Amino acid sequence: MTASDGGTYAPQAVHAPVVGPGEFPVAAVGLDHGHVYGMCEGLVVAGATVSWVYDPDPAKVEAFRRRFPEARAAREEAEVLGDDAVRLVAGAAVPADRCALGVRVMDAGKDYFTDKAPLTTLEQLAEAEAAVERTGRKYAVYYSERVHVETAVLAGQLVESGAIGRVLQVIGTGPHRLSAATRPEWFFDKSRYGGILTDIGSHQVEQVLHYTGADDATVVRSHVANHAHPEHPGLDDFGEAMLVTSTGATGYFRCDWFTPDGLQTWGDGRSLVLGTEGFIEQRKYMNIGTQDGPGHLFLANGEGERHVRVRGEVGYPFFGQLVRDCLDRTETAMTQAHAFKAAELAVRAQLGAVDLVPRG
Repeated sequence: MTASDGGTYAPQAVHAPVVGPGEFPVAAVGLDHGHVYGMCEGLVVAGATVSWVYDPDPAKVEAFRRRFPEARAAREEAEVLGDDAVRLVAGAAVPADRCALGVRVMDAGKDYFTDKAPLTTLEQLAEAEAAVERTGRKYAVYYSERVHVETAVLAGQLVESGAIGRVLQVIGTGPHRLSAATRPEWFFDKSRYGGILTDIGSHQVEQVLHYTGADDATVVRSHVANHAHPEHPGLDDFGEAMLVTSTGATGYFRCDWFTPDGLQTWGDGRSLVLGTEGFIEQRKYMNIGTQDGPGHLFLANGEGERHVRVRGEVGYPFFGQLVRDCLDRTETAMTQAHAFKAAELAVRAQLGAVDLVPRG
């Protein structure tokens, strides 16, 4: 990994498989969101084996098995949950259904790995917390915009090493392309997807907590709106929030469904982390106006400024850490408290949001 000024970095090594073949069987249940593919691919790279798949839609199962042919198609969910060999179940069900699935998984004695948003209400949060306490199992969350993006991984390493001093503020943007014609009905039903701040906003809340090192935060202000899609009255096409964390740092983020069709990718996701001794900017998925591809990190501190291209050197240690956490009953990938706190704050931001374009 090289910097544009000629300097060279030595990031923490890419993690190799942490288990041998067949040592960590996993299953996929609930294929409503394509993130399930990234979740399972990350686990497989860490050494896991996808042994089962279940979804009520046979077409989704068939598509999944084309990517993971080793996965057996279950006739019903109970067939997966009844297999004592399965250590963890990965799921990307409709957001409002993710908590109930997780409770069933944990009650069956297995750890649960869900797509974000991991839940959509504070009542579901209480149910998930009670199930974790009752069963001793894990309710892990795929906050992919940090754990499955190399610039985000490197940024965390740099913050931890003190490269920019104490973090004072995190600013994040999470734009997405709507592609309305390809979306299922539940995508436009707020009772099903939870609202924009609950859903894609949870990515941003998690990053604020992670980079500031905070264990809690207060939602100071939040907004949602449907600015341009009256044909889908349940859709939030815009959302933003400001947080003050338990460390005294602040966070601001914006999510939207306004990525134009002419942009080269689905969204120009970025983050800016300000510290007392420098700052880090991530241009995660593209560098606009160029064909340089994804993976751009910019660092400025007392030693100078650098543009780092991150392409395969840092890897995604979260998945190997999660596998080992399930086997060793540790919390190195992400603490349960952190996963739940990010979800809680996202839901609170949604509940307290002022609607900029009141509906109904």
